[in-house]
Amino acid sequence: MVLDNSAVKQEKKTGIPNGMGFTVLTLFPELITSFFNHGIIGRAMEKKLIVGDTINIRDFTLDRHKSVDDKPYGGGCGMVMTPEPLFRAIDEARSRRGNARVLLMSPQGKPFDQSRAREFAAAGENLIFVCGRYEGIDERVYHGEVDEEISIGDYVMTGGELAAMVIVDAVTRLLPGVLGGESSAELDSFENHRLEHAHYTRPFEFEGMTVPEVLLSGNHGEIEKWRRSSSLKRTFIKRPDLFHKETLSAEEKACLKIWCRELEALVKE
Repeated sequence: MVLDNSAVKQEKKTGIPNGMGFTVLTLFPELITSFFNHGIIGRAMEKKLIVGDTINIRDFTLDRHKSVDDKPYGGGCGMVMTPEPLFRAIDEARSRRGNARVLLMSPQGKPFDQSRAREFAAAGENLIFVCGRYEGIDERVYHGEVDEEISIGDYVMTGGELAAMVIVDAVTRLLPGVLGGESSAELDSFENHRLEHAHYTRPFEFEGMTVPEVLLSGNHGEIEKWRRSSSLKRTFIKRPDLFHKETLSAEEKACLKIWCRELEALVKE
């Protein structure tokens, strides 16, 4: 499968949306092309649930060497991406996507999380990703063209491409029809500030470990109860900080009390 640039051109010509649009501005479009062509993202492209394309920033340079960086004013290490190619590339992206939100991938941005992914998916607004390289981009691009600066974590990478792919992936899987079962995303970790329950599949026994009997009982009420308990225990063990974001329900408190009594009995054995 190849990127559906014809769909992008058709959308630009007619103004008719063809799925939520993601345009990635990068110096390495082949990285993004591969991402758009595989897995769930690739299937979403095929079904026209999303439209993904790339823009090579070097195509908008002014010199024959296609230079996109220069030495920083004031001195210092490294190089800085120049404003002219980025302004032109963003203008081209806006012409393709119309009313779109321009996002700069940067460790200095607001942290991206599941709630932000839900906001993007619910809005359905086309997104343009600016992927910097080197020491960063000229500040005038940020002030003149960028709507929002986003970070996927407090660490520094060599470029913004991976961050853009993370956001596209997280948002796409929340769009209707992408995962097949509409309830699939609702059960994900971090929905309602709880981690997802444990999963098991065949074989029943593996290296001395077996599947909980309740999952084979066919009793959907008991299975659902077990899954809620598993979710709560996993959150307590792995991410107790999430409890500060969502108050424990009466059912959850009762479940944790039972679990604590079981642990206490186990310790006394």
